[in-house]
Amino acid sequence: MTATQAIRRDFHAIFRRDPAARSKWTVLLTYSGFHALVLYRLAHFLYLHRYHWVAHLISRLAKFLTGVEIHPAAKIGYGVVIDHGVGVVIGETAEIGNHVLIYQGVTLGGTGKETGKRHPTVADGAIISAGAKILGPFTVGQNARIGAGSIVLREVPPGATVVGIPGRIVKIGNHRFAAPSASPATDSLQDLTVRIDALEKRLNTKFGKDR
Repeated sequence: MTATQAIRRDFHAIFRRDPAARSKWTVLLTYSGFHALVLYRLAHFLYLHRYHWVAHLISRLAKFLTGVEIHPAAKIGYGVVIDHGVGVVIGETAEIGNHVLIYQGVTLGGTGKETGKRHPTVADGAIISAGAKILGPFTVGQNARIGAGSIVLREVPPGATVVGIPGRIVKIGNHRFAAPSASPATDSLQDLTVRIDALEKRLNTKFGKDR
């Protein structure tokens, strides 16, 4: 998909995601999150063609104009919406899938301990609420939801809802978990439950027809 096609999908996604978006001209002229994505896509194109200093210059300009900082090397799919946008930071090795919704103040960053792949991968359809910080080279699964102000430091399964500091899984699909606890034993039990639930789904998918 070309950058122009991705921009068109980003534009149309705003009207599906934001009930306040009623006019095309309003979005084109005033939506800073959309402006940030347009400038990112230009910077990313130049970065891929080895015009690194120009790409970084455009990235700095985008940060100045919109308050959104996206490294030109980051990989972002189509139909992405950055709502409001101020304070969003997306690191160099971050990867974002299609139809992801990101609110203001979100950070897709590193912990400072990794080399190589340092930033998270966000799968298709995920929603990252205002002020959430996702730190490290792990994956936030498809259609996952990250609660406002959460700090996420480990893998998030597809369809999971994560809240708190540090982030805890409180729901996967229709399966709800107990409220987050500071107890290590409770955390270990919750992790084990999540793994068993995922294994059961895989077994049902693989052998369900034979039962």
